[in-house]
Amino acid sequence: MLIRLAIRDVVLIEALDLDFTAGLGALTGETGAGKSILLDALGLVLGQRADSGLVRHGASQAVVTASFDAGDDAVVAALLAENGLTGEPGEPLIVRRIVKADGGSRASINDQPASAALLRELGGRLVEIHGQHDDRGLLNARGHRALLDAFGRFDTGPLGQAHARWRAAEAELAQARADLEGAERDREWLDHAVRELTTLAPEPGEEEALAGERAAMQKGARLAEDMAGVSQHLDGSEGALAALRQAARRLDRVAHEHEALASALAALDRAVIEAAEAEEALEAAAQALAFDPERLDRIETRLFDLRGVARKHRVQPDELPALVEELSERLARIEAGGEGLATLEKAVKAARAAYEEEAGALSAARHEAAGRLDRAVAEELAPLKLDAARFRTAIERLPEGQWSAEGRDRVEFLISTNPGAPFAPLAKIASGGELSRFILALKVSLAEAAGARTMIFDEIDRGVGGAVASAIGDRLARLSAKAQLLVVTHSPQVAARADRQLLIAKSHDGTVTRTGVRLLDATERREEIARMLSGAEVTDEARAQAGRLLVA
Repeated sequence: MLIRLAIRDVVLIEALDLDFTAGLGALTGETGAGKSILLDALGLVLGQRADSGLVRHGASQAVVTASFDAGDDAVVAALLAENGLTGEPGEPLIVRRIVKADGGSRASINDQPASAALLRELGGRLVEIHGQHDDRGLLNARGHRALLDAFGRFDTGPLGQAHARWRAAEAELAQARADLEGAERDREWLDHAVRELTTLAPEPGEEEALAGERAAMQKGARLAEDMAGVSQHLDGSEGALAALRQAARRLDRVAHEHEALASALAALDRAVIEAAEAEEALEAAAQALAFDPERLDRIETRLFDLRGVARKHRVQPDELPALVEELSERLARIEAGGEGLATLEKAVKAARAAYEEEAGALSAARHEAAGRLDRAVAEELAPLKLDAARFRTAIERLPEGQWSAEGRDRVEFLISTNPGAPFAPLAKIASGGELSRFILALKVSLAEAAGARTMIFDEIDRGVGGAVASAIGDRLARLSAKAQLLVVTHSPQVAARADRQLLIAKSHDGTVTRTGVRLLDATERREEIARMLSGAEVTDEARAQAGRLLVA
């Protein structure tokens, strides 16, 4: 619901702040007073094209701010969330549009930057404007199916779920067929690859273990020659250890002759011991580094085979065991593919049948609801001076490619304005006030259907008066019980049915012309309606008639 509209420097409006309430509000005033300016200003925050011509002469920019109570509208909340916009629960939704005199413009929602496209989408949810150039709302055939469903109070959830299950089953079948076709093309290759890998029989971690063992053996081969040379120097009759022992024996025979010789003998004894320990350590190292050349050859061959097959399949050697399982499973699926496809085909057939059952039931219900809606609209046409017109809700079956979660029906509201004339879409036949009255008849009939919280009718009473105008006012009043209504009107009968009346008027101070809007009290309202009845000169009879209209 629109709760506040603030306008700054738009055409003839310098500064204007308007508060709105629920119910029916009437905007009245003499021709040329500026009622269209008010709608143009509101159009800016609803995403209409920004025109620098709307900026008041002498001002640098025009600013329009609208505050809405979106309530618990889940669609509005989702739209804001999708665009990364936030708002406080229970707080007004504030939409602002600024138009520069040089042609630039910018918009915001809750003081967060927004695009004009988002304003249009959001505005279409919050406000419907029906008038001379209405191109949204009920004229958009894409929304007619949802309106009919709301009128019939249909729950399309089960149909949507059935559609989702059907499409999911079809997708699974299509994928299985594609997999099977691709696998069949690769069957010969798969057979060869599985045989090759099965024969190779790679084990997890095998390549790393073999590479470590080979590295150890190669290190032993490099060190063996050096250790052999060292052993030659230490071991044998001519080795260092034998020489040390012989020197120690000779010195031992004479060491008692002198104290210094005893010290030398002790040093030689220690050297013999150390040399013997070195010899034992070399023998232990030689045993540790000893390797089997045949084993090394077998390791080299195995590593070559593992790495070659891995390169062939573009995987790491340690991934070969998993590859064996994967390719074996693919081969098994090919062999069992026919049975799997048959099962999936049965699932698709069952899911389609379930969808068609749901869609058929909904389609039958729509035809029944369409008949009720047609009769309801027909009852509204004659009082609105549309007694020669006919209304029909057309339901056609869509091609299967267009079946959706909303069913398999195309729904469109059609009218014929004259006897014998063919039925056609509203926008192609009706025009001006006639179009607005058609929309009013539909809106009254669809009162329980979902729609914008605020509706604006621009000169819906154009070209009519008397009983027809009274009928329009009566229907607007009835409709305002379901949504906030604002009507721009020249009809006293319509204005009298409003809960509140706003007067739009021009003023001139000798240099500047301004447009202003003010809320009328009871006395002012009777005077304004009397003016609407009598014209420039308000008579006592007009005032009396205005009083009767207001209490009717």
